[in-house]
Amino acid sequence: MKKILIVDDMIVSLMMTENMLADQYETFCASSGKEAIEIFRKEKPDMVLSDLRMPGMSGYELQLALQEEYHKIIPFMFMTADPSEETESKGFDNGAMDFIRKPFRPDVLLRRIANIMQTVEQIQGLKKDAETDKLTGLLNKASSEKDLAELCKTATGALLMVDLDSFKLVNDIHGHSMGDKVLITFADILRSAVRSSDLIGRMGGDEFIAFCQGVHEENAIAQKAKFINERITDAAKKLMGENMNIPLGASIGAVFVPMHGTDFSDLYKKADKALYIVKQNGKHGYSIFTEGNAENETAEVVASLAQVEMILGERNPEDGAFVLPFENFRTIYRFLKRTRGFYSKTTCLVVFTMKRHKEGGDFTPAQANEKFLETLQKTFRQGDVISKNGNSQILVLLTNTNAQRDIDSAIGRVIKKWEVGECGNYFWFDHEWTVINR
Repeated sequence: MKKILIVDDMIVSLMMTENMLADQYETFCASSGKEAIEIFRKEKPDMVLSDLRMPGMSGYELQLALQEEYHKIIPFMFMTADPSEETESKGFDNGAMDFIRKPFRPDVLLRRIANIMQTVEQIQGLKKDAETDKLTGLLNKASSEKDLAELCKTATGALLMVDLDSFKLVNDIHGHSMGDKVLITFADILRSAVRSSDLIGRMGGDEFIAFCQGVHEENAIAQKAKFINERITDAAKKLMGENMNIPLGASIGAVFVPMHGTDFSDLYKKADKALYIVKQNGKHGYSIFTEGNAENETAEVVASLAQVEMILGERNPEDGAFVLPFENFRTIYRFLKRTRGFYSKTTCLVVFTMKRHKEGGDFTPAQANEKFLETLQKTFRQGDVISKNGNSQILVLLTNTNAQRDIDSAIGRVIKKWEVGECGNYFWFDHEWTVINR
């Protein structure tokens, strides 16, 4: 039942108005502005129905006092026996939603209040839509930042930045529809990890933020990190099957408020530094910002042995060559160069460069490059490594080879497959190679 606070210094008028509304609303009565403020603080009514002219504090002054205290528009309807149009105009200028003159009929009062309640619900619905992340139901980035900027000024607690580790692999392997399900599930887990009075938002993608009021000890952060990491693994297996081997988990960077400040922008940067430390120390854990020692901090990792194996594990299909981003490819290349004296067989670097030799076709150069990468991955062995170098070049490390003979044979298989494919009529790849472990 909706709550209405009725304010009138005339007791008879107050009782009559309450009697008109009592069957449809939960009513609270105050005979002065001061009393009304105390009742409002305790009951948080949905609207205020107030007389305009009262001793000590007028209806106008009551409205302004409440709006200043709560920093929001509070639904007000004024009552008055004053026939002046100027009085009515001033009421609307102050933000009143309606105005009714005494004496009034019960049916007219009820109808006007119903209209106000309907308008308020529509406004609140639009506001909620504007503030909410449509996928997860959490606060969106803009609303999170706005609310946290106010909260951090006065509250005591912990600001948490939370990343969902390895989420991109869900989209890559199982598709975006499954990715959405995982994000929704993760949002529910975050809700379970904090109290209903705490703030949680989605900053975008797999990045979330939370403010846990009253939390000022590391143990509480550790427990939340453990809870979230355990729950997301179990939930992911229910969604994707028990054989799911994506190392999903949560990395959490925390900063205590007001210990490390009250400015949200500054606190956000500190929490981000703590989060970076977790990312550099194996993920699936937490780190708490420490003033003056952030660069030397280490994270507490809460992963089990099985989770560590998943984190370190290969995300490529078992068959075919190992496809890696360029930076990872470069690391392996440097490692093989460093250890070249330990292997009896040679390792060769092959560079394939795309050439268009015929106009037409439905493929862009970037799409042709992807198709060629797939052909290489399926043709070469598990011990070989592949990476893209831009949109027109692909690098390959052929390991454990007999140089010329093996390379000619491997490239011959690639050419044969590529020529019969749908892109082979329009794009060609030149190649050159060298031995890297002489």
